[in-house]
Amino acid sequence: MKAIVNRSYGTPDVLEHVDVDPPTIGDDELLVEIHSAAANPLDWHFMTGTPYVLRLMAGFRRPKREIRGVDMAGVVQQAGASVTDFQVGDRVFGGAPGTFAELVAVPASAVVSMPDSLRFDEAAALPVAAITALQGLRDHGALGPGQSVLVNGAAGGVGTYAVQIAKAMGATVTGVCSTPNVEMVRQLGADHVVDYTADDFTADDRRYDVLLDNVGNRSIGDCRRVLAPNGVYVIVSGPKKGKLLGPITRTMAAKLRFVVGSKRAVTFTALETADELRALVDLIERGQLRSVIDRHYPLVETAEAIRYLAQGHARGKIIISVIDEPQEA
Repeated sequence: MKAIVNRSYGTPDVLEHVDVDPPTIGDDELLVEIHSAAANPLDWHFMTGTPYVLRLMAGFRRPKREIRGVDMAGVVQQAGASVTDFQVGDRVFGGAPGTFAELVAVPASAVVSMPDSLRFDEAAALPVAAITALQGLRDHGALGPGQSVLVNGAAGGVGTYAVQIAKAMGATVTGVCSTPNVEMVRQLGADHVVDYTADDFTADDRRYDVLLDNVGNRSIGDCRRVLAPNGVYVIVSGPKKGKLLGPITRTMAAKLRFVVGSKRAVTFTALETADELRALVDLIERGQLRSVIDRHYPLVETAEAIRYLAQGHARGKIIISVIDEPQEA
């Protein structure tokens, strides 16, 4: 089968489109033919091996796991002997290591069935980004009806989902984005949109119960100041500067800055489960959530997709089309 292989750390040029042996499955696994996969910042970090602390688990000199990608949607080709919930031909989506490939072996517990109304690219876009938005707002921000939330980086992968999920939770939503994305963020449900090229969300009198930060481009003090008295600063991502610790440096600084007082700073790693995927499906079927897709790249051009991702200007998600023909966004 064809796959994108990452045998050494570096720029997207290290990614190779090659033939590899197809995976075998265990009794509780599925073999899925991938139609669409999605690119995530996580793929960039594992490709470059930065921050260096990441290499403690990813491999010190070279990647332990060579095939990149973690999000996918596809069709079951084979089911393990112990699998009872799925059968050959089922359309599924979820997360598994090694999804920039034609086939992937995935635990049956890590995927769910796709609604008939959902395209493969729309489903593949969901797992990492949408679950991060959901858990950041619901579990770590404790966002509730009638509260106010600011989404910094509202036009990105996590941000586009966060605006919609926060609105579905009954919150008043403010999205921060650049000029070309203002109307899109408003159409996703934001009550207020701040164009950061013209306005400064830290300079007005608004205060927020939750600030979901996907960018980390403002000082921690500024972010703390715009929070309500018991507000929560939820750190999803931060600047990629600092090869040793990267965004971890900002997380550590935020924890120290929030030690005193009733305001809190939290960071987390999203935990993907079938229950969380089903929660997303429920929102989709209610008409409260949809995937925003910026670009499609064929599998052979995955390096270009990661290069574009690294620029940090994607509107929503970037899709790797493995079987599906690339579509217009």
